[in-house]
Amino acid sequence: MRESILAEQTHAFVRERAWQVAVLPFGATEPHNLHMPYGTDTFQVETLAQRACERAYGAGAQVVLLPAIPYGVNTNHLKIPGALACSVTPTTLLHLLTDLVDSLERQGVRKLVLLNGHGGNELKPLTRELHHRSSVFLCVCDWFRMAADVYPQLFEAPGEHADEVETSLGLAFFPDLLRPELADEGAAKPSRFDAINRGWVNITRPWHLVSANTGLGNPRAASAEKGRRLMDILVERLGDFLIELAASPMDESFPY
Repeated sequence: MRESILAEQTHAFVRERAWQVAVLPFGATEPHNLHMPYGTDTFQVETLAQRACERAYGAGAQVVLLPAIPYGVNTNHLKIPGALACSVTPTTLLHLLTDLVDSLERQGVRKLVLLNGHGGNELKPLTRELHHRSSVFLCVCDWFRMAADVYPQLFEAPGEHADEVETSLGLAFFPDLLRPELADEGAAKPSRFDAINRGWVNITRPWHLVSANTGLGNPRAASAEKGRRLMDILVERLGDFLIELAASPMDESFPY
């Protein structure tokens, strides 16, 4: 049993703990090109969360990992043939988060990290909604933004979805669920509007029109070694942040 993971512990153990920080992973259940499992986003974020929490806990931080939420905002996937209705709305996520924050506050946990593994889960607006309602400190970490600075050293052509990055993580940490030989090149269809293609106009992309098989980015250069190297960086960065967060007093100027 890993002591930082709530789901693996007994009441006898948990009732003696005074947790300083809780980590709540957000995943999704959605297609990832033709070669990756529907649970990719959840598997990735859980692997990172478990390892980072173990790192922090081993350094003395009283960090607890909550069970991952496997449903994300996927309303733009629902016209894809074969896609399951595993989508919730942002409002539903807000209601769920509100209840969980209330539960943590009642238990005396004052710091919560929302660890996000799915691009459709835009969680920062939810933290703004709860900011004035709760004494719990909320922060959002999108894991896919954590190590973008090292991508040029690790990857040949990182993309966005079921790409070289995600496929490398899959090969490293859940290889039995991958079928790399089935992957297509992950080509993206451009919009008819140049402003959207340039990124200064944003839309909720209808995923069945963006990509032939839901992939964005070519996964061909992926390898398990690349996935392990990336995970080591992610775990170090997130784990060290959790250590700092746990040790920091919530005084009048926190978090500054």
